[in-house]
Amino acid sequence: MTDQETLRNLVLAPYIIKATALIKVDRKVGGNQFRHCFSTLGILLDYKFYNNSILLKASLLHDLLEDLPETHLDEIRWIDHESHRVVELVLEVTKRKEETKGQYLQRVLSEGSRNALILKCADRISNLTDLHRDTHTDQKISDYLDQTEKFVIPMARKVNEDMMIELTDLVAKRRGILKIIEDDKFGKKENDGKT
Repeated sequence: MTDQETLRNLVLAPYIIKATALIKVDRKVGGNQFRHCFSTLGILLDYKFYNNSILLKASLLHDLLEDLPETHLDEIRWIDHESHRVVELVLEVTKRKEETKGQYLQRVLSEGSRNALILKCADRISNLTDLHRDTHTDQKISDYLDQTEKFVIPMARKVNEDMMIELTDLVAKRRGILKIIEDDKFGKKENDGKT
């Protein structure tokens, strides 16, 4: 089957309908989690994961259990013949209540399946493109970039070199922006002291 035929035969509608519950979950950067999940799906399509229907379906629901913990897994498990595997992948990339963010990312890095690593990389690419100074402090951005370098770039190194390059570039660009702002602040302080 060609990529076009594979995509034509991919049935995402039931997963999209389930993901619409995320419309009510706001994102700090504006918009909502439903749009973020579509962005993650778009990144996976951009990387041509056309033949991985489990991964594509899970991308639409990857934040569902964290953002809406009251979700009934059985409602997802009966969507189609692949939904049990979709639920397994969603659970794999869901942060557990007892985990810190670092513990969660280390678990996915150490124990995650290939699909979990790919999905987490696509999720992080989407989050990095939404990381803005008007919604996050410089320290929060810096910490997020540190996390990406420590956990997510190594995930990408295991599964997809192009994702690794994109993640590395996104981190470098955001660090560059923070440096420019810091330099501007420092320069302004120096100039303020001279007047």
